[in-house]
Amino acid sequence: MAKPVPTSRFARGSKLGAAVAAQAMRKRRTRIAMLGRSAAVRERLADESVLRMAQELVGVFGELKGLTMKLGQLLSLLDVDLVPPEQREAFQRTLAVLFDHAPAAGFEEMRGVVEEDLGKPLAELFAEFEPEPIAAASIGQVYRARLFDGTRVAVKVQYPGIDQAVRADLRNLGLLRVMLRPLLPGFTTSLLEELRSSLSKELDYVEEARTQQEVSRRYADHPFIAVPQAFPDSSTARVLVTEYAPGLDFDAIRALPDAERNRVGEIIYRYYMGSLHEFAEFCGDPHPGNVLLRADGKVVFLDFGLYKRMSAEHIAFEAECQRATAEDRADDLYRLMAERGVISDADSVTPRACYEYFLAAGEWCLIDEELALDPELACGAFLHAIDPRLSEFEGMHRQLLPPEHLFTRRTDFWTCGTLGQLRATANWHRIAREWIYGDPPVTELGRLHRDWRLARQP
Repeated sequence: MAKPVPTSRFARGSKLGAAVAAQAMRKRRTRIAMLGRSAAVRERLADESVLRMAQELVGVFGELKGLTMKLGQLLSLLDVDLVPPEQREAFQRTLAVLFDHAPAAGFEEMRGVVEEDLGKPLAELFAEFEPEPIAAASIGQVYRARLFDGTRVAVKVQYPGIDQAVRADLRNLGLLRVMLRPLLPGFTTSLLEELRSSLSKELDYVEEARTQQEVSRRYADHPFIAVPQAFPDSSTARVLVTEYAPGLDFDAIRALPDAERNRVGEIIYRYYMGSLHEFAEFCGDPHPGNVLLRADGKVVFLDFGLYKRMSAEHIAFEAECQRATAEDRADDLYRLMAERGVISDADSVTPRACYEYFLAAGEWCLIDEELALDPELACGAFLHAIDPRLSEFEGMHRQLLPPEHLFTRRTDFWTCGTLGQLRATANWHRIAREWIYGDPPVTELGRLHRDWRLARQP
């Protein structure tokens, strides 16, 4: 029988504390065991230690769910300095189960949430409801069902008590920082606070249903993007009903030939980053668990709990900074940052340091050349932005990015991380120039998207 999600601050804090202590003890035992051993034995012990660490983190993060599981998902995307380079791929594969295969809650528990929220027995709500979940997320599980009119639907149900669990996590932020310090040095308070804020918003499935329905209508006739229809009238704060979307999952996509993976990668980039500039809104939760490849070649995008709408002023600022960086205009970038209040301590940051910092973090889509992304490159961009060990950016690390722009940077990093896991290749800058400069598209997908937009204009 599945264990309930721990909801008290004490219970969740105890589990996190135990995980911190276990990590420290395991490292000490492994170092001692390695003394005097051959190189081959040291390698084997290191591999076993790393995999045990990953398996324990999956257990702790997955059982606690909430914010801690969100952090586990982030670690699985990035090639962090948590483990030696030769062992990172195995570590990430183990952590990656947090996207779709978190420890499941019992069906009777989840059934109780559905019946309580919708006010009827399950048999009166659905013609068919499969008891085995098809996916698990940070705050809920997804089931496959069928409505009485024959429509196949996906039903996302929040874990019982997850709202209390989130509040407990918020009170345990200090302990989470201790746990993350050896895993991700420089994981700043602002990023952790942004994750906390975003997870709180994801608890409202009614709002998510409305958002998904709007986005689904927008892309209803798109040539390569698909968003499942949502059913807001059948959804509640804890139960979300959407159209069921079959397709290849991310692992299957990664096994496809290069050309097909690159095509999917370009679609992912256009969807997550292009929509900010084109529609003044975007989905802020890019990761492999939210992407499927349909049989007709369209890429399906899921999960709209974390959705951001931005003002024209903020979007114009983003584009202007990207243009200044891409064009090596360090003084102009520095002026933009100072006027915006991002650089508050002018004496500690030079225009060149500001420029180098932003180029290092966003080089993958600012340099005009074909680039094959992988997990190590994706992580490099992220660590340049947050790692205080990089002394050349010490001044920039002390500056404060406004919340609305922190959100776009997170989406940028997570998109890059997803593309790195896919090992996709493209000239990302040439694609981005469509929305940064208004350039004509240079890829077939770009031309299809342009024609779709023109056809929708009155």
